[in-house]
Amino acid sequence: MAKAKIVKVADKIAETVTDGYKKIEDGTVGGYKKIEQGAVSGFTKLADGFVDQFLTKEGESVEDAKKRIAQEQAAREETAKKEREEREARQREQIAASKERAKNAAKHQ
Repeated sequence: MAKAKIVKVADKIAETVTDGYKKIEDGTVGGYKKIEQGAVSGFTKLADGFVDQFLTKEGESVEDAKKRIAQEQAAREETAKKEREEREARQREQIAASKERAKNAAKHQ
């Protein structure tokens, strides 16, 4: 009988501790989410203001300007990728030609 009472009390303590932990966790996570939302919202407002002030063209909305800028950036990245691939191909060709010249020079000696 005494053991059953101890088990009940231990279960009650465990439940109380678990509930307390969950409340602390929910409060911490909720607070973090509010801070994060505020920071993201503030940054978005700042970025939109910058785009509106400096990057929009005549009659263009902020969203349209952001899309245009993203497309321009993607095009720049694609061009840079192609140039890098072409440069690497030229370098491979130069290395192969150098090896061939070295091989030919070794044959003639």
